[in-house]
Amino acid sequence: MDEIVEAALRKWPNVPHCYGWLALDARGDWYLRDERIQAAGPFARIKGSRIAHERLLGFIQRNYAADDDGAWFFQNGPQRVYVELEAAPLVWRVDAAAPWAVQAHTGAAAVPRSAWVDERGRLFLDADLGLGIVHTLDMGAAADAVEQGCWRPREMAFERMPMYFGYQLRPTPKAGEPPDAGASGPA
Repeated sequence: MDEIVEAALRKWPNVPHCYGWLALDARGDWYLRDERIQAAGPFARIKGSRIAHERLLGFIQRNYAADDDGAWFFQNGPQRVYVELEAAPLVWRVDAAAPWAVQAHTGAAAVPRSAWVDERGRLFLDADLGLGIVHTLDMGAAADAVEQGCWRPREMAFERMPMYFGYQLRPTPKAGEPPDAGASGPA
């Protein structure tokens, strides 16, 4: 986490959390979802505004983490902005050749522990950083890794993955949070 973020947390420790304003799709792209977009429908139907600013993306990705309940968030200064996930908390990029090194959409290197395929044929890797979906552009490399015996995917229905791997697709306010915590926008 950035030093400036840690300092803001110390200075303003009780800023309400934010829900519904930030989302991550299955290709590792971040989306802002203002009130109008949220009212128009769920992330699966209408994504919102894709974030393209490189410095903002870097800031989000350096300050992206999970809480003890498996809800992923971006720590935006003193405000925790919970992230809605299209598929998984991480999106893996896979090197094109053996040993098929894996890197998260955040830039962090990862070590896969197991591989999983859902009913739609999407490949997920459980790694030391958590569960992630393999980026669609890297499925050729991933297929090579599977064919060479590097990964041995098992089948699992997508709807079971969040519970099994301990993450939340759509975090919601916890009991005891201020009633406006879900309605507040990013700080």
